[in-house]
Amino acid sequence: MRLGVMFDRDLPPESLVPFCRHLDATEVDDVWVVEDLGWTGAISSAATALAVTSRVRVGIGITPAPLRNPVLLAMELGNLARMHPDRLAAGIGHGVQDWMRRAGAAAPSPLALLEETIVAVRALLRGETVTTRGRAVRLDGVRLVHPPAVPPPVLAGVLGPRSLELSGRVAQGTILPEGFGPERIAGARGLIGAGGRGRALPAPGGGVPAPGGGGSAPGGGPDGERGSAGGGDGHGGDGPGGGHEVAVFTHLYVDDDPARVREAVRPSAVETGSFLGVVPDEVPMAAGTAKTAAAHVRALWAAGAGTVVLRPVGDEPLLHVDRILAALRDG
Repeated sequence: MRLGVMFDRDLPPESLVPFCRHLDATEVDDVWVVEDLGWTGAISSAATALAVTSRVRVGIGITPAPLRNPVLLAMELGNLARMHPDRLAAGIGHGVQDWMRRAGAAAPSPLALLEETIVAVRALLRGETVTTRGRAVRLDGVRLVHPPAVPPPVLAGVLGPRSLELSGRVAQGTILPEGFGPERIAGARGLIGAGGRGRALPAPGGGVPAPGGGGSAPGGGPDGERGSAGGGDGHGGDGPGGGHEVAVFTHLYVDDDPARVREAVRPSAVETGSFLGVVPDEVPMAAGTAKTAAAHVRALWAAGAGTVVLRPVGDEPLLHVDRILAALRDG
């Protein structure tokens, strides 16, 4: 099982460097960076995070397929993977559909675009020469001059049923957003497995070690699911260790005062509840005492989240990370 921490989009970009250095000195496995419209770019953030650390894996969660040409994206990812071997996990998603429209990048078929982008990016990272005439991606004899010796895992950041099946079919892992509790993880895993045509996902449960133990995996509106993308490249589910990594994001706030906790997490609960279509009070979070927050993380691991990514709430994110790490160490 892995434990990651997200660098929240609302933190000042210049604080990424001390944030990553702090986590690199702990037992945290991953640092995750994001790419939301108008905030910061994920590739530059990932490059910075990798450059100032020596141990942690850096995850990108996610780059929107409509904003990224697959060739250029593969060039960027391949470059990072060569300079920082085995320390990158690349998430690609639909992007928030309203944001994509506002950016002039809305795709006629988000499903086709995502599937074809993931297939093309993975093939390019493997060093293949790619020619494809898809519904959304068209390439003619393109290859990377400097492909990485070990391609980074490519994960799909998705939500809806058909997108989860897509992830199982063509990606090496799936990123699930904040608000997924154990029961919802189980349902998502079933859909991912169906998309993978029966390939087994790593079994849930198998022990809940403290963070730093590694494990079998290294790395708006929901999905806009209109139309289907067929095919797949036959490589879905062949993530690190031969499994399909399931990474689950969850908000984090550690405090012994229940009133302070409720006040602090309320905006995040409202936003996440609106996104998922649930009432804010039903949004699961690693919130409360350190013991309560640690129990939530363990429950997500036990439900099949190979990686739990904490998204600290508030202006002192590392304070909350240090508190939950202490509780996880204590068992």
